[in-house]
Amino acid sequence: MPETLRRPPAVPLVTFDPHTSIWCCADRLTDDWPRHWTGTKMALYGVIRVDGVAYRFMGGPQWLERAARQISCRVHATRTEYVFRCGEVELTVDFITPLLADDLDLLARPVTYLRLRARGLDSRPHEVAAYVDITGEMAVNWPHERVFWGEHREGGILALSFRSENQNILAGPGDHRRIEWGTALLAGREGRVTGGAGDINICRDHFARTGTFSARGLRPAPRKVDYNQDTILALICDLSTTPGDIAEETLLVAYDDEWSIEYFGKHLRPWWRRGNNMEPMELLATAAREQAEVLARAEAFDAALATKARDLAGEGYTELLALTWRHCIAAHKLAAGPDGRPLFFSKENFSNGCIATVDVTYPSAPLFLAFNPALLRAMLDPLFEYCASPAWPFPFAAHDLGTYPIANGQTYRNFDKDPDQPIIETQMPVEECGNMLILVGALARAEGNADYARENWALLTQWADYLAEHGLDPGEQLCTDDFSGVLGHNVNLAVKATMGLACYAQLAAALGHAEAARATRATAERFGAELIKAARDGQATRLAYDQPGSWSIKYNMVWDRLLGLGIFPAEERRRELNFYRTQLNPYGLPLDNRATITKPEWMLWAASLENDPDLFADCVERILRYANDTPNRVPLADLYGTDTGRMIAFQARSVVGGFHIRLLEHWVEGG
Repeated sequence: MPETLRRPPAVPLVTFDPHTSIWCCADRLTDDWPRHWTGTKMALYGVIRVDGVAYRFMGGPQWLERAARQISCRVHATRTEYVFRCGEVELTVDFITPLLADDLDLLARPVTYLRLRARGLDSRPHEVAAYVDITGEMAVNWPHERVFWGEHREGGILALSFRSENQNILAGPGDHRRIEWGTALLAGREGRVTGGAGDINICRDHFARTGTFSARGLRPAPRKVDYNQDTILALICDLSTTPGDIAEETLLVAYDDEWSIEYFGKHLRPWWRRGNNMEPMELLATAAREQAEVLARAEAFDAALATKARDLAGEGYTELLALTWRHCIAAHKLAAGPDGRPLFFSKENFSNGCIATVDVTYPSAPLFLAFNPALLRAMLDPLFEYCASPAWPFPFAAHDLGTYPIANGQTYRNFDKDPDQPIIETQMPVEECGNMLILVGALARAEGNADYARENWALLTQWADYLAEHGLDPGEQLCTDDFSGVLGHNVNLAVKATMGLACYAQLAAALGHAEAARATRATAERFGAELIKAARDGQATRLAYDQPGSWSIKYNMVWDRLLGLGIFPAEERRRELNFYRTQLNPYGLPLDNRATITKPEWMLWAASLENDPDLFADCVERILRYANDTPNRVPLADLYGTDTGRMIAFQARSVVGGFHIRLLEHWVEGG
């Protein structure tokens, strides 16, 4: 039987940026507390009371032992749907974050819809009430921090808020961090919900006994969050059922960070707040007012993506893309740049926390190329601005812009005192030059013109010149697979340089630079021919030129086919695929002969060197098997053992956007 997604390692709940990214990391929503992608508890708690009997449907058992029986959990691209049995009532709980890539205003809106629907399973009416609360953990980085709370009524919305006491806005960079500024919000329609701030023990127990809210025992603010042992914000709604009808109510979980990114000393607003035209209550009122339209659009998108993925690579592919859609987008933040342009910043989650990392944008790009190339522009713009400035006086492209959320310049500079002599071994010069050239080449294909290349032609030319000098046989340096260490004579890195030069030649031709196109094309063709001659080793292609008997997957070669570059003969790409078939392990295709580890996005790129539906589907199934079997309950880790299914590193990173590589098949003539 084909592998299906039986048990995601983690399920997206409230996911709209790196700071507000909350997941269920257990088989059932009642097995554990919801957690931030870092693993830190960010408690959401839910109880349904049916005919006087209380059932916990979300959160751990510390306050109410009786749990609703979870019937199913299904993950769609923008929606997670849980179904529970609570006595003679069925409860459906949907977490909907409408991250629609073609609508920047909606994409940037930091609101998740928490939809609750109750349906009687017999012929009798049932008295049903639902309770949801959040803790101050949503608004702090450390549990010893203190929070204020508030209640707000405006525009038909009742909103409850948590706000950290000190408001350390953009306090400092880091990887394993939550937010400590802005405002966490739980809201509903005024007149249809009741609630407020309450003592955690009294409020939760009171609802379980009576079905009503109690503020008794609430102590004055501010209070320490203290690991979920103090104040909560709670909303209650009526979901009483009559035979044949469904009772429904939707709550809003939101976060207003007010300021999102520090960009070369300037604080940037989140895109939805640009120009200070919208405040939190207006945000919530807009989300509520547009709910029906927005949820219909999200559901239509989910269905369309599923159909497209199914037609391209089968049911398993639809499940893989659905699981990772919010995962990828929520690893970014959309901010308004100093000149009003949208800037889209990635966070290199659980690897080093870098912001706007070029070799993280590179693997994530297929999602954005397929659904909105403007978002790829918004990722590249800050990098071009930095590399064109005096702050980056080097002939190769930068690796990053800093550590999230501070984008003031590359984190891993490691420069000598003489800035003209950077320590190449600690940089990724060939990697990042190749990435930038390929990304701009792919962007031109997606947009149908080379206008973006024209805007940045001087830097692209500089980087092409660098690759022409250093790309065929790279010296000792890192590549994007830096966890394997520095490697000299890296063949896959030489492939990337070759692809970068071929993209530059293609762009030059499109812009009318005929001589540059001809000369660079000749260099790329020479690189390709010499590379294959020097690296071919039996049925494989070597990991490094000077390592006979070695091999590695040449995932960078995928652009030769997708962009019609025509550097490597189709029979060479087919030979690569045939060799990969001999190296498959239970959970996938290793990166190279040095270990059994893999990167799943590179696996799918390698399986796309030619149109090989069987191999691609086989690799998808092995990734799904890993997702089902891995003991590491985190948002899908993208470095793991193909023999064990155990995570090695890297969770909740945007690179899973690379799974969408198959959606670029239509770029291939006849594809």
